[in-house]
Amino acid sequence: MTRSKRMQTINKVAQKKEQDAARILGQSRQNLQLQNQRLSELMQYRDDYTRKFTASGNDGMDTRKLNEYRSFLHRLNQAILQQREIITRADRECQLRERAWLGTRTRTQALDKVVERYQHEEQREVDRKEQKVQDEHALRLESRFKQET
Repeated sequence: MTRSKRMQTINKVAQKKEQDAARILGQSRQNLQLQNQRLSELMQYRDDYTRKFTASGNDGMDTRKLNEYRSFLHRLNQAILQQREIITRADRECQLRERAWLGTRTRTQALDKVVERYQHEEQREVDRKEQKVQDEHALRLESRFKQET
């Protein structure tokens, strides 16, 4: 088995690792996008709730309703803060996954170059051998031609 064939086997393993890392990165990015979407929904819900409360508050409001509103708004703001923390963690994970993928990609690219170099070297060796055979054949023909004349 030639060096390039052996390296191709190693390269296929590296490519598989790169594909796995890319898939995991994609999942991480999807998760980050989903968490950002959830934050937007929470903030939109809080804004809608505040608008509705303000509209109904113009007509007057008892203390119990006001306390319920404040309590619910506080829980909503806590949920928003927690969601922001989730997004921060998801973003960090996404960055880690991207670095991991880039590492595997760099390794795969380096192995691609090694395989290509080995293939070129092997092709040059084949070309040299063919040239040597052709040269020897030409010498034999020339030798025969000289003997015949």
